[in-house]
Amino acid sequence: MKCFEYAVALTGGIATGKSTVIELFVQSGFRIIDADKIAHEILDEKSAVIATHFGEALVVNGKVDRKALGDLVFSDQEKRKILESLLHPLIFERIKEASAKLDKRAEPYIVDIPLYYEGGRYAIDKVIVVYAQGEQQLARLMERDGYSKKEALSRIEAQLDIEEKRINASYVIDNSGNLNQLEFETQRVKDEIIGAYRV
Repeated sequence: MKCFEYAVALTGGIATGKSTVIELFVQSGFRIIDADKIAHEILDEKSAVIATHFGEALVVNGKVDRKALGDLVFSDQEKRKILESLLHPLIFERIKEASAKLDKRAEPYIVDIPLYYEGGRYAIDKVIVVYAQGEQQLARLMERDGYSKKEALSRIEAQLDIEEKRINASYVIDNSGNLNQLEFETQRVKDEIIGAYRV
């Protein structure tokens, strides 16, 4: 199955502003494949498997309590590896299917993959990294989700360092400023992507 020909991966770190950037791309008419949304769907489809591996208390009315599951796996590296080994192959296959359909349109689209670099599964040449400095990332995550500093750091440190992602990116959207700056940065990268596919 041919896929990812017109794909541009979008990644970053937790709390760097990926969701806002995705909204801006959608407003510009870009089609999006959302790995997190797919993961949530698969989690609920596999709720019985989650209950078996991680405890029945994590499944309420057939749906996985994602916050409780996150608290568990981010405090236990072995459990996180088990969860990733269960989910990531299924997420990958579903993204491949969606990508094959979008490639038929012969126009660029975004694949939102928070763990693009960590997973190493996706043969996508062009990668956008949404960037914020580490201190900003930590402060935003604590404010957004109400985590303690220790809880927030455990989630940030579970991902590849944002500076390394920035170095490896095809495009960087700098979200270290305000919303106006983010809108400008996103528009700049959108123009570059569209320009590259028109050559």
